Amino acid sequence: MNYHSTRSKNYNCTSAEAIKTGLAPDGGLFVPESFPKLSLNDIEKLINSSYVERAENILSRFLTDFSNNELMECIKAAYNKEKFDTDSITPVYKLNNQVYFLELWHGCTCAFKDIALQILPHLLTRSITKTNDTRTAIILVATSGDTGKAALEGFKDVAGTKIAVFYPQSGVSDIQKLQMTTQEGENVTVGGIYGNFDDAQTGVKKIFTDEAFRNELNEKEFMLSSANSINWGRLVPQIVYYFSSYCDLLQNEEIKLGDKVNFVVPTGNFGDILAGYYAKLLGLPINKLICASNENNVLTDFINTGVYNRNRDFFTTASPSMDILISSNLERFLFDITGNDCFRVKTWMDELSTSGKYEVPDITKQKISEILWGGYCNDEDTKLSIKDTFEAYGYIMDTHTAVGKNVYDQYLFETRDTTKTIILSTASPFKFNKDVVAALKGVEAVEGKDEFELLELLSEITGLKIPRSLSELQSKPVRFIRTIENEDMQGFVKTQLNLG
Repeated sequence: MNYHSTRSKNYNCTSAEAIKTGLAPDGGLFVPESFPKLSLNDIEKLINSSYVERAENILSRFLTDFSNNELMECIKAAYNKEKFDTDSITPVYKLNNQVYFLELWHGCTCAFKDIALQILPHLLTRSITKTNDTRTAIILVATSGDTGKAALEGFKDVAGTKIAVFYPQSGVSDIQKLQMTTQEGENVTVGGIYGNFDDAQTGVKKIFTDEAFRNELNEKEFMLSSANSINWGRLVPQIVYYFSSYCDLLQNEEIKLGDKVNFVVPTGNFGDILAGYYAKLLGLPINKLICASNENNVLTDFINTGVYNRNRDFFTTASPSMDILISSNLERFLFDITGNDCFRVKTWMDELSTSGKYEVPDITKQKISEILWGGYCNDEDTKLSIKDTFEAYGYIMDTHTAVGKNVYDQYLFETRDTTKTIILSTASPFKFNKDVVAALKGVEAVEGKDEFELLELLSEITGLKIPRSLSELQSKPVRFIRTIENEDMQGFVKTQLNLG
């Protein structure tokens, strides 16, 4: 299968080339030329399969230039007991007869980004070899909190790679910051920036599209790539857990083969929910994809009005990984629902870049409403959902998952839709201990306590064990302390990674 850009059809490449490159030369995102189809019979065959087997089945349909042995080596290296604390990798928790949580945070950094970022380094290094490229890959990452640590952990000391991660200095939780600034590895560096995630993401894209810098790196045997979800190798593994959760419900006789389900996805950059849309294109019986936002509700407004407008106040919230106003992966979604109209997509993206907004026509709005339902909630309602769900069911959610639960409750109230629903649980509650404890016990319970006292307190309240990777942060030295301006990001990369 070949891939091309969302902004032109002049550049076609293999999956290995798309993964290696990350961003298309014209600034667009790589998309497959077509989507393979799985029949209900194909899905039925996956019911009693392991996660590794399910991943091989789905990924092999997209990464056709990888041999079966190559692909299985990548998959097995990513999804195992050393990397995840459960054999099922992405277990499904039944809340009641209608609602389920797909727990995506059982990996080594306690967030859903591990699902893709444990396999991406293997796919990337394989891709570099397969394309006969001898250069060292420079991985640039902008993060709103979780991607950064997952990428650092995935690429730590991987031969032939160096990685630089940028995060908003005041826009991540203290635990997220500690996870990044204490990162081990000889090929890693981390920088805080003055600004928000969108500023970091814009800065990374600016570096990618700087032809002079790319040429300079090439002369020194370096190449740029990305671990953000703009990279196809980061996005495609996320399709797997949509199929896996559906198969788990079939296996547990919660649904029958062919029954449609809803998925609720807390998202800011639109990558996670896009993977769900792609699963639907492949044939997974999905009724509605429910897009859950926090107060930075640019996606909610777009879904409901057809107007994308980033010219608005930016809020730092209790769900910082969703504090995003420029949702990069929406471009891929628009490309597909417009019938691969790259000219129109490029026009909208240019308008977004120059004026900060664009509007899609009525026919596109209608297509969006048939697929997506959008809602949002503020921090107060997020914390109420944490408290109410814990008191009613004994189930504890992090702040991002709580946004999803709150928006689902809104959806249920408005539509009365009784379709069985899977809510994507995207992070361990321990990663956002301060806000979770405050939701359960009040703000006075967190006053004067440091991150590790809060971890212990949350464990006492919930009876859950603190993830080892988080408790160990207390003894790790902080390695990276610099905070820089956006315009200094390129120089930071050159200096910190010793690019000459």
